[in-house]
Amino acid sequence: MRDVAIVAFGQSDHVRDSAETSEVEMLMPVLHDVLEQTGLAARDIDFTCSGSSDYLAGRAFSFTMALDGVGAWPPISESHVEMDGAWALYEAWVKLLTGEAETALVYAYGKSSPGSVRDVLTRQLDPYYVAPLWPDSVALAALQAQALIDAELTDERELAGIAARRRSAAGSNPHAQLRGEVPVGDPLVAPLRTGDCPPIGDGAAAVVLAAGDTARRLAARPAWIRGLDHRIEAHSLGVRDLTDSPSTRLAAERAGAFELPPGRKGRGGAPTVDTAELHAPFTSQEVVLRRALKLDAADSTVCINPSGGALAANPVMAAGLIRLGEAAARIQRGASDRALAHATSGPCLQHNLVAVLEGER
Repeated sequence: MRDVAIVAFGQSDHVRDSAETSEVEMLMPVLHDVLEQTGLAARDIDFTCSGSSDYLAGRAFSFTMALDGVGAWPPISESHVEMDGAWALYEAWVKLLTGEAETALVYAYGKSSPGSVRDVLTRQLDPYYVAPLWPDSVALAALQAQALIDAELTDERELAGIAARRRSAAGSNPHAQLRGEVPVGDPLVAPLRTGDCPPIGDGAAAVVLAAGDTARRLAARPAWIRGLDHRIEAHSLGVRDLTDSPSTRLAAERAGAFELPPGRKGRGGAPTVDTAELHAPFTSQEVVLRRALKLDAADSTVCINPSGGALAANPVMAAGLIRLGEAAARIQRGASDRALAHATSGPCLQHNLVAVLEGER
């Protein structure tokens, strides 16, 4: 396959409420940042792809307004996915693999502050049997957490420890919404407490992809995408085992996460990576993902969510793209050699994407 890499990553400072800032105003500094990192101008980008949700914006075709942040000139080749920006990156990656483009700009944004995001996300559910009951996103995550506790795969103490570790890690992330010590919090939906849940906030992110020698010219150490795959569970929650994530495991296998690169030693089928950025908005979901990906929390050789993850900042429709960007940024600055990045969409980890990124030695 053609070599494709992430050569630049940028994100906004994620905040609880950006009422005085439009989507375009939130996006423009991020887009300018990634282009400046590479020295590219808008005319040098062959393909542009974005991820967002009209449901969050409250109007149809809202992404067309966000295109004002890209600019009206020169004309662009553009596409959009009504999903997290990680899936926009997947589309752009395929575009570069086919040779139809040498460079791509991928961006995503989400403003959850204008309405009740817990209710908005019910629109992802089965419209006949589940959505009419209006189970919100936190209630469904609580069902998953309780299933894990009932199966003796975790307990409330472990979940509180995950929250503490992720938000402590975010202390060094200047873009995170929550940083440092965060209390366990009050009961929200049993067994979840407020500390087990992601913050509601607004934010944006962008990456630049490039192929082959173009990537080497644009970045001192490109984060090469060695594998990328996404899989989905059955739509009905009632036919799924909420304590497991087969789609994540299969996506990781297809992306090559468990394959040994030349000259490397493995650990009993575990991912051959030193960094894992997992899109786990709830503490219980990190438990599911670690089990599916065979990541041992006690294994000090794999740094899990060094950015703080979605528990520190969770701009809906951008948080998954941020996981890929954070993993790529660690490779670019030499803090990681081989990283796994994960993104999810839908209730209870319904749709999962896994990427394996690697730096040149």
